[in-house]
Order: sequence, then C-alpha cells, then structure tokens
Amino acid sequence: MIQYITPETRDQILEMWRVCFGDSQPYFDIYFREKYSNENTLAYFEGCKAVASLQILPYNFTYCDTEIPIGYISGACTLPEGRKKGYMAALLKRTFHELVKRNIPLSILVPEEEWLLAFYSKYGYAQTFHSGSDLLLLDELMKRHSDNLPAAYKEFDSEFREKEMTVQKTFDDFRVIVEEAAGYNFPPKKSLTGMARIVDAPLMLKLFANKYPKKSFSLEVTDEILTQNNLFLSIQEGKVLETKSKLPIHLNLTIFDLAQALLGYHTSEKQELFKDIFPEHQAQMHFMME
Repeated sequence: MIQYITPETRDQILEMWRVCFGDSQPYFDIYFREKYSNENTLAYFEGCKAVASLQILPYNFTYCDTEIPIGYISGACTLPEGRKKGYMAALLKRTFHELVKRNIPLSILVPEEEWLLAFYSKYGYAQTFHSGSDLLLLDELMKRHSDNLPAAYKEFDSEFREKEMTVQKTFDDFRVIVEEAAGYNFPPKKSLTGMARIVDAPLMLKLFANKYPKKSFSLEVTDEILTQNNLFLSIQEGKVLETKSKLPIHLNLTIFDLAQALLGYHTSEKQELFKDIFPEHQAQMHFMME
C-alpha cells in the first residue's frame, strides 16, 4: 500500500534514512528541517511499517526560455528487508501519476551510483544532465558580499537564471545550500550527473515547437507507464497537431529517447535517431544537497 506520510508515520522515514544513507547528523538535521515535508513524501507500507519511500521536491527548470515546475526525486530508498520486491518500482509509477495531478511535466533525479542509471531507465528516466563542470565557489561568493545572503544570492542567481536547461534555485534554496556547504568548509562543487523523465509529453513538445517554429516533423512517442504520452503528432509552424500522417521527417521515440531529445543530450551524435531536429544542449543540475 502506498500512502503519503503523516505526522504519525514521519519518524519511520527518519529512521529509514538513517538505515539506508548514513548521512552525517548536521546534513540530516538540515535536510529534514528545510527540505523534507510529509505532503511531498510517498512511502510503501507493509502493514503499518514503511519499507520504501521517496520525496518529490519542487524546483523550477528553464526549458525553451520558459521556467517550468519540476519534481526532483530525493531520498529514494528501501529498507534491506523490503528490497527486490518491486516496492520502488511501484513508488516511481505512483509518483508519475502524482506529478500529472500537480501539472508538473518533468521529473529529475541524481543516481547515487552508476548501476542506478540502468535501474531508473526502466521507468523512462534518461541521462540528460552533463556532469563535471566546475561551479562558482560559495566561500568566495560569501566573502565578496561580506556574508550578506541576499546580495550573495543575487549574484548566484544571475549566474544561472538566464541559462537554458538549468535547475533554478530560490533564495530559500540558496540559504540552505550555503548552510550545508559551510558545515563542510565549502568544498568545491561540480555539476551533477542527472536523469530526467518526461511526465507531460504534449506540454514539453508544445514548448519546443514554440521555441523552434521553423522545425517541421512528425513524431510517434511510446510510453509504457503513462499511456497519455503515447502520441502521434506533427510539429509545424510552432504548433503541435494531432495527425495520422507522416511528414517527410518522421521520428519514432520512446519516452526515454524523448527526454534526451528535448533536453539536447548528445543529440548531434545520434543523427540516425534525431535527424538534426533537436539542438544539442548542456543541461545542468547543481547544488542539490547531494
């Protein structure tokens, strides 16, 4: 049984984190004070015991010159005795439907280990975020502004706000980022390896068509989990149209492929699949309290 967490079951999630992640106490305290909320936490219960859980953290993402809401999957974990029973699969599928209800068209996450890339890909997540780019140094940023958080945030925000394919941060996000980093003496940070899952394909394609009105192609999308994303569309003159006819350029994409296409992940290297329709981008995820 899958349920949102209540005040009565919250302590079970805290204990699950201690068992599964082994985070330091300062990090644990900051996360559960600042980022965690019952209403954004789903758990799989065996009877009255939560055995698997995840959080859906809200952020904005700049996509095709528009900031869209996204759901960042955080703290996905299963107790040892509950593993290999399909609980996380059930939680992820329920999460997608919850995102649909909230009108959130995109989900993202950071796989903690390389093997998780293959695990999450089974549910439509595709690697879309480039890793390894050096980011601005928070300690130097704070020194430049004499520890004035609003002034430091203004510079921080200006670094990312106008960048395409970038996860954006609010002032409160920044405040938490600085507090967490200060506890570890401001280690240098790099952009993160990340994955994305398209939740609302028609909306994402509408934004793409509006951004690139000269693109003309037809498209079939298949999604084994969210059947509303099984589509046959044409993109012409900045509009998305239902069709049953193939245009001269026609693409057949899974929901996995569509995520890489729309976020421009190595699209120039996949001419056979994408046919030069989707521009390449360097999508970036950073400072996620990883």
